[in-house]
Amino acid sequence: MGIDVRHLCKTFRVPVRQTGWIEAARSLFKREYRTVEAVKDISFSIRSGEIVGFLGPNGAGKTTTMKMLAGLIFPTSGEIRVDGFVPFEQKAAFKKRISLVMGQKSQLIWDLPPMETFLVNRSIYDIDDRRFRQTLDELTELLELRDLLHKPVRNLSLGERMKCELAAALLHRPAILFLDEPTIGLDVQTQEKVRRFVARYNREHGTTVLLTSHYMDDVAALCSRVLIINYGRLVYDGDLKWLGEKLAPYKLLEIRFAPTTDAPRWRDFGEVVEAGEGKATLRIPRERVSDVSSRLFQSLPIYDLNIQDPPLEEVIVRAFREGVHGS
Repeated sequence: MGIDVRHLCKTFRVPVRQTGWIEAARSLFKREYRTVEAVKDISFSIRSGEIVGFLGPNGAGKTTTMKMLAGLIFPTSGEIRVDGFVPFEQKAAFKKRISLVMGQKSQLIWDLPPMETFLVNRSIYDIDDRRFRQTLDELTELLELRDLLHKPVRNLSLGERMKCELAAALLHRPAILFLDEPTIGLDVQTQEKVRRFVARYNREHGTTVLLTSHYMDDVAALCSRVLIINYGRLVYDGDLKWLGEKLAPYKLLEIRFAPTTDAPRWRDFGEVVEAGEGKATLRIPRERVSDVSSRLFQSLPIYDLNIQDPPLEEVIVRAFREGVHGS
């Protein structure tokens, strides 16, 4: 059934903190408040089995939205359906259909081995023994957990703990998986392992995944569609490739060439991003890439020319700034 959100809003009433001891004393008797609109009238739908990136700067409303979808906080207004359920009704059947993994929060019991948390979750979700063993064996193999199951959590590295967090979240085989910064703080190799695992798990089980991440590699590797939120408003919902072509209508040409006595006039070919001995990077409009590449080969002793899309981070920053809407 996937996820369906209509005109979702969330407003918080927060105390105003004044500076100085006089104002602090006054606030004990008369406190002032201000209204913060964390999420402002957003609507979107996610099909069952789809992996969608949910992007935005800090404070944009991503985690607030994620918590409303998971039923942890109540929306001010709007409608939410997650796998056919209204999340904030907190029905037991709904809780068995979802899972939330937050990279900066842990459900593992710090002084006990991960296996103890897995056994606790088996009881919470009422998983029968046969299915529990089957799922645990599958996750242990996919995430390479065999040597970690009986070590105290406090003795595990951050990457090892995150893999165990994923296993704990998936033991009951949820239909909907919310991933909030699942690779934050992990080394590059472990990040790649987590991405491969999420992609494979989605492929094999058809799990719907909503992913937030500040690592653009996570998004590029897993998501063909992205939602972008800024200042609580949804500014883009559409194809990741289209977004790049719309907001970054150029490509980067990385050139490697044999040393030459005559310094090339790079400005004759395009905008210079970087230029040094034996190498250069140019920014070229997409429609001119073929022509410029041909001219470069005719003009220079080139032994390597690499054509790349601009960094995804750059595209997303422009989307935040311009508020581009896709389809």
